[in-house]
Amino acid sequence: MVLLLELFFMQIDLDKIASSTLNAELSRSVMLSPEIPACRGTVLAVRVLDEKTRYNEVEDPNGRMMVVHRGDVLAGVLGGRRALRGYTGDVPESVRVGDVLHLLNKGGVIGQCTSHSPVVGPPARVEVLGAVLSLSDRGEPVPASIERGPVRPLDALPEALPPIVLLAGTCMHAGKTAAACALIRQASIRGLRVGAAKVAGVALRRDSLEMRDHGAREICTFADAGLPSTCDVDPVPVARGCLAYLAERDVDLIVVELGDGLLGEYGVRALIEELAPVAAAVVLSANDPVAAWGGVQLLAQMGVDTTLITGPATDNSAGGEAIAGLQVPAVNARTEPERLGAELLDPLFPPSPMLRVLP
Repeated sequence: MVLLLELFFMQIDLDKIASSTLNAELSRSVMLSPEIPACRGTVLAVRVLDEKTRYNEVEDPNGRMMVVHRGDVLAGVLGGRRALRGYTGDVPESVRVGDVLHLLNKGGVIGQCTSHSPVVGPPARVEVLGAVLSLSDRGEPVPASIERGPVRPLDALPEALPPIVLLAGTCMHAGKTAAACALIRQASIRGLRVGAAKVAGVALRRDSLEMRDHGAREICTFADAGLPSTCDVDPVPVARGCLAYLAERDVDLIVVELGDGLLGEYGVRALIEELAPVAAAVVLSANDPVAAWGGVQLLAQMGVDTTLITGPATDNSAGGEAIAGLQVPAVNARTEPERLGAELLDPLFPPSPMLRVLP
């Protein structure tokens, strides 16, 4: 049997394992198949072809960033991306051994790059070595996928959910994670058990791990439900699953971050339409005053009232004064975390006079 397998499959040692493969639970030594399913979530072994000096890192399953070098053998996942300040790419219609694809993000999502931002330069090229194999439930070798994870997509939201704060942004890098972390920290100081989820974007553990560092007791993302990204797919069932996963773990508050922006291609609009009606607050992170104005208008068109504005648009008084006419509180998450916490948490959890305030 072993000799028969060796006729079709090749064993290889991986130099680096990307965090997007987490659900597949890979070891350093893997078997490869030349038969490669060209679909999102397939785990590939690739050889890095370029030595880059910027955007040259990949996150490992523990969240540590690793510099990738030309010649490294890396395990990543087929997927797409639509990043204004990064890479745009898709899963090719077919994938064969020897094909040259690209690293589309630092989580190790791999696809055919179609466009890139000059800020990050061209993506690193990778040569496809084969599909990583895993064992099926029947003990047969099959191409590995991240499809199976701890989160199960659902057809409907659970009936009972703790209060939810939804964080959306006008664009990537608009300060959503900073606001989420500030809120989680303030809630944790109050003694609340916080669950945090990222339900749109491209697979990368960094943001959810940062939320854990700020006090989140439980975290999950769309990748835990088997999606390398939420572009070209309906993310709503996965978002429902993430909320159910957190609610089952007895949290008092759920903080939900939507990756990318309101007009992106990661399904954010569909997620807002699904989640805003059950959210206690909707926070908008904006890069500048015009973005803040436009974001408030877009949310209003969806029937959603903006609870609070944060992000770089609130970095100083010039921005705050410019958006004052929107009649929405503007709070900077980095410089005013206590005020942000009070604005969002006081209506939900009135502060106790016995609360110990940390110096």
